[in-house]
Amino acid sequence: MKSTRILICDRDQDTVKHLAEALRQDGHDVIAVDRTLRAQELISNWRPELLVLDVQLGESGGDGWTFIDQTRRRARSMAIIVVTGLHRVDDRIRALKLGADDCVLKPFHPGELMARIEAVLRRKGRGAIPEPDRLVIDDARKEVRLGDRAVTLSPKEYALLKLLHGAPGKVFSSKEILEKLWGKQSYATRQDVQKYVYLLRKKLEMDPGRPEFITTVRGFGYRLSL
Repeated sequence: MKSTRILICDRDQDTVKHLAEALRQDGHDVIAVDRTLRAQELISNWRPELLVLDVQLGESGGDGWTFIDQTRRRARSMAIIVVTGLHRVDDRIRALKLGADDCVLKPFHPGELMARIEAVLRRKGRGAIPEPDRLVIDDARKEVRLGDRAVTLSPKEYALLKLLHGAPGKVFSSKEILEKLWGKQSYATRQDVQKYVYLLRKKLEMDPGRPEFITTVRGFGYRLSL
């Protein structure tokens, strides 16, 4: 695997030391910090391709949850792996919904996290995912272009794409999509959501059977990967 710029933001120095050493031995360029303020500066100036973040940074380190949300909006293509000692399912769901690509529970074996990192980087680096500036939504004209290709969408397909595109990386549950596109009083079901996701994939994906653009986070929902 090619060298990757990886930023680690974690106050656990033992974890950071061993992980950073393993990643460097694997050929990656690694910087480790213990505060989100410093991480923000590096994201803007160093432009890492992957962030490994502990959301339990404490008051001096900043709010990890807010940081995920802000970072996903600013750096849409950067991969984010959350590491946390919070073992509640709701916390893992929260991380994924805010835009994390994976969530690993502490304590973990360094080999496990290395494998997760490699898997996320492979997904991000497949090359079939359009760059952010290649997908253009003209809301005034209700037109969509993917690169040089015009994409004709039905009103519901357009509404679904616009919803996902408004927060790239964020996981939308079927319930959220139903409420936003059909309203709370509608008789629409999860099968309707699945239907329109399928129709969008047929029009946007190179291989709809192996989607890399509109992806499924199993058990949680759908997200737009840029």
